[in-house]
Amino acid sequence: MAPKNLLSLYIFLVTFLHLVGVHEAVDSDQYPLVVSTWPFLDAVRAAWRAADRGFSAVDAVVEGCSACEELRCDGTVGPGGSPDENGETTIDALVMDGVTMEVGAVAAMRYVKDGIRAARLVMQHTKHTLLVGEQASAFAISMGLPGPTNLSSAESMAKWSKWKEDSCQPNFWKKVVPVNSCGPFHPRESLDLTEGTCFKAKQMETTESRSSLIGLHNHDTIAVAVVDKMGHIAVGTSTNGAMFKIPGRVGDGPIAGSSAYADDEIGACGATGDGDIMMRFLPWHARLPAILPCTFMASYQVVESMRLGMEPQLAAKDAISRIARKFPDFVGAVFAVNKNGVHAGACHGWTFQYSVRSPEMDDVEVLTVLP
Repeated sequence: MAPKNLLSLYIFLVTFLHLVGVHEAVDSDQYPLVVSTWPFLDAVRAAWRAADRGFSAVDAVVEGCSACEELRCDGTVGPGGSPDENGETTIDALVMDGVTMEVGAVAAMRYVKDGIRAARLVMQHTKHTLLVGEQASAFAISMGLPGPTNLSSAESMAKWSKWKEDSCQPNFWKKVVPVNSCGPFHPRESLDLTEGTCFKAKQMETTESRSSLIGLHNHDTIAVAVVDKMGHIAVGTSTNGAMFKIPGRVGDGPIAGSSAYADDEIGACGATGDGDIMMRFLPWHARLPAILPCTFMASYQVVESMRLGMEPQLAAKDAISRIARKFPDFVGAVFAVNKNGVHAGACHGWTFQYSVRSPEMDDVEVLTVLP
């Protein structure tokens, strides 16, 4: 039936356009927009150039993270940094399309330096979300990425050698013996504790704080959010993980909703810091009815808070404060950006900086967030 008047015609057209997926045009003066953890200026510039030339948000995210991998940002992104207990460098990476909600990720990937490009290949050419270890490496190489390659460097091996000389301290073990060597370690409760081993076990109770294990230049992640010229959102992350981690460890970097999250209707979030804490913190959302058992990871929670009407600054602070209440020595940070281009950051345990590039800026600007 044809509409009878102008008002019903308007309602009819709006409903029709919504159903067929036609959305209101975005403000070209507002986008593109790039937001990234840390002062990784060249990475943000690379993402901005791609977005400004009309590339999709996903493509721009990949360009930004890839630039950081090539530059080996802070020694914590890409090859050549953060050796594990065996002296090996491995890669974690993720890309998420806020339009389709598709995710591609790789974790503990060996022998392939292009983490973010491998993650995008997972998203493009598989029905999976996450590939890990040597199988992820084999997949990436089969899809045309260079490898196998030794991801260690002279710098990473020097750090590893010094750590070995320091009796492999600090490390990520707990409640194990022996304490004054590099292992192998065994659960303390499973051993016949003689007087000597009792003394060692007692020593092990004096553990390093998490802030001594996690900090600048040994546990950074690049997390990038891009809003392209069409107003579409994507996020990506890349990291070589925590220095001297136990081999096989995977942090929050390749976990959607933990290290980063994007929803085209709402906005995006990126995180950095102690991923072992951030990925396990799954609080009930305080603003939803108690009958809905929703568990939200840090980045996912930020986006959902914005969905419920929170401004980015409050959403970011809320997510960080929830973690800090449970883990006072936690070290980490998040940035949040909504569909209107409003962005903010929050942190705990360190001073956080994040980078922004928008059309009104001549170059990347770095904002500082105090704990």
